Amino acid sequence: MTAVQLRPAHDADLDTITEIHNHAVVHTTAIWNEEAVDRADRAAWLADRTARGYPVIVAADDTGVLGYASYAQWRPHSGYRLTVEHSVYVRGDQRGRGIGRTLMEELIAHARTAGMHVMIGGVESGNAASIALHERLGFREVGRMPQVGAKFGRWLDLSMLQLVLDDRPSPDARPGTED
Repeated sequence: MTAVQLRPAHDADLDTITEIHNHAVVHTTAIWNEEAVDRADRAAWLADRTARGYPVIVAADDTGVLGYASYAQWRPHSGYRLTVEHSVYVRGDQRGRGIGRTLMEELIAHARTAGMHVMIGGVESGNAASIALHERLGFREVGRMPQVGAKFGRWLDLSMLQLVLDDRPSPDARPGTED
C-alpha cells in the first residue's frame, strides 16, 4: 500500500464519497440524516462547495479514496463569514489509521490560510473518539445541546467544539497582525 496523499476532490471521486457518506448515514450518528443520497446529490454538493471557494479534500492511496473532508461557512449571515464548520468522514475499513486527523489538520491549515477566524465542529456527544480527536487538535467544547437530534430511535445530544484559528484583535485586522 502506498502512502496516503491529500488532494482536492474530483468528479471521479464521487462514487466513493457517496459510499462513505451513505455508510455514515446508515450506520453512525456522524451524520444526522436518515436517508441515503445518490451520486447526483454529492455532485451538487461538490459543485456548490467548489463554486463558493470551500475546500473538499480527499485522502487517497493506491486503493482509492479513504476519506474526505470539507468546511463551509457556519451560518448563512454575513456576520459569520469568518467562522466555518467542518465535516470529516473516513471509509469504515480505514478508521483508526489517523486519516481523520490528517484530513482535519489539512482543513485547519487551509482555514488559517484563507483568513478564517474560528472553526466549529458539531459532534454527537456520545462520540468520545471524535471529541478526543478534536481536543487533541486544540478544539474545546463550548456547549452541549441535549436532545436536539433523533436517529436510530433515540435522542441525540450535540456537543459544539470550537478552535480559534488566529489571535487578531478585530474582524477587520489581518491574521497575524496587531492592527
